[in-house]
Amino acid sequence: MKKLIILPLLILCFSIKAQGLEGSWKLVEENGKEITDKDVVRIYQDGYFAEGAKSSKTNEFLWTLGGEYSEGDYQEMPDFNTKNSEVVGHTFNPKLTFLDGSNKIEIDNVTEVQVWEKISSEENDLSGNWVITGRMRDGDINRRTPGDRRTVKILGGGRFQWIAFNSATKEFSGTGGGTYSAEDGKYIENIEFFSRDSGRVGASLDFQYEVKDGEWHHQGKSSKGDPIYEIWSPYSKAYTK
Repeated sequence: MKKLIILPLLILCFSIKAQGLEGSWKLVEENGKEITDKDVVRIYQDGYFAEGAKSSKTNEFLWTLGGEYSEGDYQEMPDFNTKNSEVVGHTFNPKLTFLDGSNKIEIDNVTEVQVWEKISSEENDLSGNWVITGRMRDGDINRRTPGDRRTVKILGGGRFQWIAFNSATKEFSGTGGGTYSAEDGKYIENIEFFSRDSGRVGASLDFQYEVKDGEWHHQGKSSKGDPIYEIWSPYSKAYTK
């Protein structure tokens, strides 16, 4: 009898672990209503999450929010939130439930009950949460240690999002995101939302990349056509509050 009880429990534990949060998710329902007028995508990767939203009809940027999270006893610790900057720096405990028999989760934060559907769990060379720690200027690499003011780029489940913000002042500077591919040293971003210029939606940017000593070396041209060479470090190793 004990063996019969233990086996289903092991299967259940494995199923929950296999589901996991890491990857990309799309908001499909809120407070029982299907989402049809906006595109909202959330990425979970390496203990960090980012959410970006745009109008489905006009591509107008709507909001972004995100920060650190813990998956066991689910918690969110926002670093940025353009909907309500006052929540930055606080810890929240919304109820997160993996819905049975589906690739969906429900997040209940009292005022809203959201259903998210997993887009992808795809991983590649650049899957992770990164923070910029170096830029080339006049032929020299200038390194810096990120603090309250920083630029983060999270990649997971075939999606990317970068966010520039200051967690101390709660100031938001900009964000953009979409789909990406990273293969054989070539990195391509397909822009689906951009807070500074919705006219950039639909554009694709090609870059060269190399991972050296755990850091992402990124070079090519910016959305304005300017040459860039950037170094991104794993957030968990480089960031110091």
